[in-house]
Amino acid sequence: MKITLLVIGKTDAGYFIDAVNEYQRRLEHYIPFEIQVIPDIKNVKSLTAEQQKDKEGELIIKNLQAGDYIVLLDEKGKEYTSIQFANYIEKKTHSVSKRLVFIIGGPYGFSQAVYDKTNEKLTLSRMTFSHQMVRLIFVEQLYRAMTILNNEPYHHE
Repeated sequence: MKITLLVIGKTDAGYFIDAVNEYQRRLEHYIPFEIQVIPDIKNVKSLTAEQQKDKEGELIIKNLQAGDYIVLLDEKGKEYTSIQFANYIEKKTHSVSKRLVFIIGGPYGFSQAVYDKTNEKLTLSRMTFSHQMVRLIFVEQLYRAMTILNNEPYHHE
């Protein structure tokens, strides 16, 4: 199984890029992991929020593969502690055969077409974070999950 984080738009703050790259490098020791970036949509000022979600949704769906298990990072998703998330990842490694794809949508969320293709929704917090921060929080929590599953001292209770 491979874990993919599918995101809309690039990260432009160097400190986020460095931190995400560091956790991505650390994850290589545990599990196949990639971040797949869908370029920002052009001319969004002329689009309504719904039109922007629809266009982003089309691009998200184009980047999905047959057999993907799709998890949206969504404010209405299930919330886990770090240990619960580690257990979730462990279960998925036994039940997902191809790619476990976590998706961070655009600024207005997801289109209905993306929701229709989704297997699950997960939230990292009930608070709202910038998309750049969500990427960092997700990769750190995935790394934390791997260290928990391997009984390493990164996580403390």
